[in-house]
Amino acid sequence: MNPDYINSLLPANMEPTLQFLAFFFILSFIPLIVVTTTPFLRIIIVLSFLRQAVGIQSPPNLVLNGLALILTVFVMQGPIDEINKQAIMPLARKEIKLAQAMNIAYQPLKKRMLEQVDQRDIEFIYDLSEKPSPKSPKDIDFTSLVSAHILTELRISFSLGFLMYVPFLVIDLIVANTLLALGMMMLSPTIISLPFKIMIFVAVDGWSLVIKGLVESFR
Repeated sequence: MNPDYINSLLPANMEPTLQFLAFFFILSFIPLIVVTTTPFLRIIIVLSFLRQAVGIQSPPNLVLNGLALILTVFVMQGPIDEINKQAIMPLARKEIKLAQAMNIAYQPLKKRMLEQVDQRDIEFIYDLSEKPSPKSPKDIDFTSLVSAHILTELRISFSLGFLMYVPFLVIDLIVANTLLALGMMMLSPTIISLPFKIMIFVAVDGWSLVIKGLVESFR
């Protein structure tokens, strides 16, 4: 995302009313920005894997999304503070224009994405688009960086989800084999294994372990 590109979208001499309209238009893209440029994607996928592995529809989606959003803010505390001090507050004091604020706000996001993204994904995106590879990280364009970041987050989140799924799958297999050995083939193993999975998850303080693992995966 080059400054010249943003300035072409939001010129400095734009009328204040149009600037406010443009600002609210940008606000409508905040959910998309949060999902594609922050840790939210990894967190919500892992939490969804966890719920599916346990085998219950609780916590509901609203709770999972809220928890994922809170953890995202916690992980992104540094970039958020930097964006607030260098972009939002100066814009509120009318010291800088909207286009300048967007450029400044993008830099902490770009730095954080570069810290998390896999170089293989960047190369894959550039090969896919048939564009010359960037000579340095600062030359990576916005769309390529976000695309590579999404691929990296998906790979990591599915890997973490698989690791969490295995212990619960083992419990299901043990219960199924036990029922088969007892000749109780008409009884669903899921009904029997569910209380055991919940009991073990609570006993090991599973939520704390999952949240700790998620936060540490970004470090």
